[in-house]
Amino acid sequence: MTCPICAKDSDPKYRPFCSKRCADVDLGRWLKGGYAIPATDPEDIEEALDEIERQPPKPH
Repeated sequence: MTCPICAKDSDPKYRPFCSKRCADVDLGRWLKGGYAIPATDPEDIEEALDEIERQPPKPH
């Protein structure tokens, strides 16, 4: 198996990545929304906002 970030052989310790660095690069992409599929349909965006507004507030 090769690392999905740099294509080197993966290390069992960091599988499927080859190193902690590549694992961190992948995590950073997730956290920054790099793997998100952007919505281009305005109706989808409005539906999502409506759903968020309908949810009860979370207690602190």
